[in-house]
Amino acid sequence: MLQTEYIRNLNCNYERILLDQTPEENRYQYCIISRGGIRGLLPCSLRYINNSSYLYYDISSTQNVAQLYTGRNINRAWMKDFLWSMKHMQRELRRFLLDDRNILFYPTQVYQDLEKNDFLFQYIPYYEKDLGFRQLIEFWVEHINYEDECLVEFVYKAHEQYELLEALYLQEQIFEDVKILDKEEPEIRKEENTAHNIKDPDIRVTEGEAFQEQKSQAEETIAEVKSTKKGLLNILDGRRKKQKSARSQYQQEMQERINGYGAVCEETIYQESEEYGKTVYITETPEEKEVIHRLYQMNGKVLTELNKTPFIIGKKKEEADCVISDHTISRVHAKILIEERGIFIEDLNSTNGTFKNGLRMQPYEKRKLEIDDEIKLGKVILIYR
Repeated sequence: MLQTEYIRNLNCNYERILLDQTPEENRYQYCIISRGGIRGLLPCSLRYINNSSYLYYDISSTQNVAQLYTGRNINRAWMKDFLWSMKHMQRELRRFLLDDRNILFYPTQVYQDLEKNDFLFQYIPYYEKDLGFRQLIEFWVEHINYEDECLVEFVYKAHEQYELLEALYLQEQIFEDVKILDKEEPEIRKEENTAHNIKDPDIRVTEGEAFQEQKSQAEETIAEVKSTKKGLLNILDGRRKKQKSARSQYQQEMQERINGYGAVCEETIYQESEEYGKTVYITETPEEKEVIHRLYQMNGKVLTELNKTPFIIGKKKEEADCVISDHTISRVHAKILIEERGIFIEDLNSTNGTFKNGLRMQPYEKRKLEIDDEIKLGKVILIYR
C-alpha cells in the first residue's frame, strides 16, 4: 500500500510518496522523470528527508479525480477525454523509452487540470506493484451516468476485459472499445433492429451460400447483442435497486425526523397526593427544529446556506455550489462536508490556501467547524454560523 501525504511548500502543493527502499537515482528512469517536460505526467522530483526517500509530485492547480466526482456523475465526454489523455500519455512514455506499466491509476492518483481539461498521471520508476486500474474501473461503476447505455456498456466491457487481460488490455484494446462512445444511442438501436430483421441497406442479399453466410452473421450479432444486454441489464438493475433503497431509507429517516420517534410504554398508576396534586402527562412531543448552517460575509450578509453535502466553494460555475468571483479563489477551492460527527471543511488543493481561524490547512486536509469559526479562502473571509 502506497504511503502518500499532501505537502505545501512555498507557492506549490505536492503529493509525496514514500519509497520502500533507497532508489538508485542514477538509473535511467529516475534521470528522465526528474528532468521533467513529459506531457501527461505530473512534474516529479526525488528528495531525501530523515533517511527516507520520497517522490514529490507537483499537483498545484489540479484536482484528483476522486475529489472531483464525489457526489457527481461521469459522462461520456469525460470518459472520452480521459482515454484520449491516457493514450497520448502512453505514446509519450514510449517516445522516452519509459515503461507504461509504472503509471498509477488509482482515482486519488489521477489529476485533472480544470483550465486545460487535461489529465495528469503519476509515474513511479521501476514500480512492480498494483497499478490501481481495477480500483479506477470500480470508481467508474459507482459514478457513471446510468442513463447513458453506451457508457454503461463500455464500462461493463472494460471491467470484464481487464479481469481477463489485466495490463495487456491497457495497451490497445481499451482504445478500440471506447469507440462505442462515438456512436449516438439512436444509431445503436437502429443497428440492433437491423440485425433482428436481417435487413441492412449496405448488404445485398444474394442467393445460395452468400445469403446463408449473411444470415449466420446476423444470428451471431443477435446472440452477442442479447448477451451484452443481459449483462448491462444486471448492472442497471443492481444500480437502480441500490438507488431505490437509498431513497427509501432517506424518506424513512425524514419521516421519523418529522414525526419524532414513537415509543410504547406501560401505563403506571400513581397515587394522587393531596399536597401536590396529580402530575399531568405531556402528550405531544416537541417538534425538532432543523438547524440551517450558513456562511456569512464580514458585513453580516448571508453568502450561502449549506444545504447539501458535499458543498463545493470556488469560482468555476460548472464545478462549484457556491461561486465566489475573486481572483484569489481557485476554480474549486474548498469543500464542506456534513457528517454525523459534525460539519467539516476540506481544502481542495487550492492555490492560495484555506485558513481556519488563521491557521493554514494542508492540501486535502479536513478540519471540523465550530460556530463562529473564521474561514479564509484566498483573500475572502467568511464566518460559519
